[in-house]
Amino acid sequence: MIEIALLPAAAFVAGALNAVAGGGSFLTLPALVFAGVPPVAANATGTVALLPGYIASAWAQREDTAAPPGLTLRRLLALSLAGGAAGAALLLATPDATFRRIVPWLLLAATALFACGPWLRQRWARGGAPSTVRATLGVLAVSAYGGYFNGGLGILLLALLRLLGQSNLNAMNGLKNCVSALLTSMAVLIYAAGGAVRWPQAALMMVAATAGGYLGGRLARRLPADVLRWCIVATGLVMAGLFFSAQR
Repeated sequence: MIEIALLPAAAFVAGALNAVAGGGSFLTLPALVFAGVPPVAANATGTVALLPGYIASAWAQREDTAAPPGLTLRRLLALSLAGGAAGAALLLATPDATFRRIVPWLLLAATALFACGPWLRQRWARGGAPSTVRATLGVLAVSAYGGYFNGGLGILLLALLRLLGQSNLNAMNGLKNCVSALLTSMAVLIYAAGGAVRWPQAALMMVAATAGGYLGGRLARRLPADVLRWCIVATGLVMAGLFFSAQR
């Protein structure tokens, strides 16, 4: 009964948050752990649940997708797949006890990145475009993070794209959604092959997340961006605090 009530509700709100600003993983991971799913499986299952929203967003903004200076679109997408695969493989190799200990720190780091997102984008934009080698390493690192832990991925990708010299906001958002969908799809394939996904819970949450994503997309323009961002930050801090408390 807890799963039937809690998991769809968390997925619905998470789908709406991802459609508007991101931060959906701050809800899906804790909800699955609270419902009794082991931490590694909870992270994998929550990522599967949110995948349809990433794909829908990428398709909706496919015409805005453009590669940043210094990287071709094909190279960028290939790096995203490779990084996502590496991060997912690392997650499967992480014991549940270890992942449980680092989850609150990951939540705190993702929350800090989300809160500092506007400042990061402005500061990184001043440095000019990096070399191709640094751009390649940056894309691989962010993609691996997304394959391992999805929280805060959107803001990291936007900051990275600005660092790489992309200045058109629509192109940045379109590419961010495309990269997120690709690396998450690769991660999901590896999670599934490794037996880490709880499919009944994932199916239940996917339907709710898709509905939430649609509603969030419809309401996005009516919500003050700053208010929404700080609500997500508060959610991340509360969830991190709950995980810290559970370790005592």
